[in-house]
Amino acid sequence: MTTTERPLVLPGDPISPDLIPSSTSKPLRLGPGLRHVPPSDIVPVVAGQLITNHQKNSMWVEYNNNRYIPTPGDLIIAQILRSGPDLYFTSISPYTPPATLPHLSFESATKKTRPQLAPGALVYARVVLANKHMDPEIECVSQSTGKSDGLGELKGGMVFDVSLQFARRLLMAKSKEEGKVEVLELLGGEGLAFEIAVGRNGKVWVGGEDVKAIVVVGRALRETDEGGLGVEAQRKLVKRLAKGMK
Repeated sequence: MTTTERPLVLPGDPISPDLIPSSTSKPLRLGPGLRHVPPSDIVPVVAGQLITNHQKNSMWVEYNNNRYIPTPGDLIIAQILRSGPDLYFTSISPYTPPATLPHLSFESATKKTRPQLAPGALVYARVVLANKHMDPEIECVSQSTGKSDGLGELKGGMVFDVSLQFARRLLMAKSKEEGKVEVLELLGGEGLAFEIAVGRNGKVWVGGEDVKAIVVVGRALRETDEGGLGVEAQRKLVKRLAKGMK
């Protein structure tokens, strides 16, 4: 079991040490809704459920919010707005300032070989810097390996908007407790071929050679999200959509 209790917390509430993961092999990761107050206090900044993932040594507050707040480590889908001398300015949410993406934050990028991204291009990136005093910064390469690790420009395909909560569930689909979203596996089982990139900022990119399949995947995601569908309802939805393609 990866997650345990889900106590309700309010902004400023003290968090019991018993609820804080204590792995010695991984650094503690704080997600949305929590703030570290030196030297050792962890304080919620929003009201919601405190979620603890001992396997990943992480914790966050789950709350209903339509505004994405950038958090270091988040995987997001960003759109290029314009290019400066050394970096791109990108849009990650209607409610956040433009995020910067250095030209050399790509695998094997140099001043001569860096990607030439036009306004409107999409990238799958990771948030590396986010605080209230500076604009967010994102990257398309792992700082530890120098590899893209699946990040970079997203070519073709379509982008679909989903709720922030649903995006988080998609990103945590391997967790037994959080993995109640099976719609993507069910679509693959029906023979649909597609690629997908999920952004914590409520964006899902779907790519593939068959435009009809892309639309079906996007529709399935939206209906599952908006309808709050359980596993059985997801199966019925996929069967109906797959039948409509034939």
